[in-house]
Amino acid sequence: MLSIEGNIVKENNVERGRIEIDIASGLISKITETTGVADIILKEELIFPGFIDLHVHARECSDHTQDYKEDFKTVSEASINGGVTAIAEMPNNPTPPIDEESYEAKKKLTEKSLVEVVLYAGIGPHTSKLSRKVPYKAFMGPSVGDLFFHSNEELEEVIKNYEGENISFHCEDPILLEENKNADTHETKRPKEAEIKAVDFAIYLIQKYNLKGKVCHASTLESIQKIIKAREAGVNISAEITPHHLFFDVSMINDTNRKWLQINPPIRQGAENRLALIQLLKEGKIDYLATDHAPHTIEEKEKGTSGMPHLDTYGYFVVWLMKEHNFTPMEIARVCSTNPANFLNEFSTSKYGKMEVDFMGSFTIIDLQKKYTVKKEDLKTKCLWSPFEDMTFDGDVVMTIIRGKILKDKIQKNAK
Repeated sequence: MLSIEGNIVKENNVERGRIEIDIASGLISKITETTGVADIILKEELIFPGFIDLHVHARECSDHTQDYKEDFKTVSEASINGGVTAIAEMPNNPTPPIDEESYEAKKKLTEKSLVEVVLYAGIGPHTSKLSRKVPYKAFMGPSVGDLFFHSNEELEEVIKNYEGENISFHCEDPILLEENKNADTHETKRPKEAEIKAVDFAIYLIQKYNLKGKVCHASTLESIQKIIKAREAGVNISAEITPHHLFFDVSMINDTNRKWLQINPPIRQGAENRLALIQLLKEGKIDYLATDHAPHTIEEKEKGTSGMPHLDTYGYFVVWLMKEHNFTPMEIARVCSTNPANFLNEFSTSKYGKMEVDFMGSFTIIDLQKKYTVKKEDLKTKCLWSPFEDMTFDGDVVMTIIRGKILKDKIQKNAK
């Protein structure tokens, strides 16, 4: 058994208490008032239900051609470093998981991970749904990889065979991307209208085929407003937002950092859009903080590959939301723990997201009294860079507990 006393972040408040975790099962066995006797007694630190990232690219697949970027072991180490206790991993691999055999082959690779990994199955021009219950990912237009569609008609012809399934959409209209492919910059090659138009079509598909739909990495206020309106009308739709679309805007892009900030969908909006998205996340109108962790190497970024790593800094970005934008611990728990857990629990044999008996004993512990500067040598991702390198955050991810096991510990380490 592992026992912890401290400030427990619950759904509606933060209260001091004592948590006991059964090491054998990894589950919470008891929550009581504090006794003054525990394996770990915390002071000001906040104990969150473990953070969950629903949008991760670990890059490893059965052909192992991209293991040099990341693998399931290193992606789990980066997750733990950033306070992330479970992930959902995307399928746009050189050998994508699109049928029973390829899905099982990739699932076996996840066994080396130190955190639970739920795999999305890919939807492509000639795929069909699996017999097992899994989440699916559809790339509406080209991104990184070959698993995408060239037209909405082609997409719908396939989606109609997935009626009732849980599908996440990368929303960029393929026709608008083709029309703008010769524009001067990455941002203008992928205009915001491509996302907005694709969100409209995703809403249509979700409603028509009774899907449980999720829009990945929404980047425009207009997209989110359409999602909110659709949800109010009864459409079963949710939305992710990324750290980079909340932290960066076009005013911050220059010739020095342009390649490093290149992402799909791009950072192409101004501060007004960015701040509006932050407010909607705070209000609960956006459902998940998801990183779109894409661990491309420094050499690949210099050549213009889209994507950036974020798992090592997930918890530090949470600190930024709390300190710079006044997010409460409960608001953070909603978008980093509870809501993602509601998604993940559908595909897991474990229950995440709540501080209750029989839920997973995985926690993210943050100290808002300690500063931390992101350093390259502290990163666990195999690609060894971060868009937040050398930035100082007004808080620290001091402990990550996975199934009752302490896998990151800056509290007891520093006390010695």
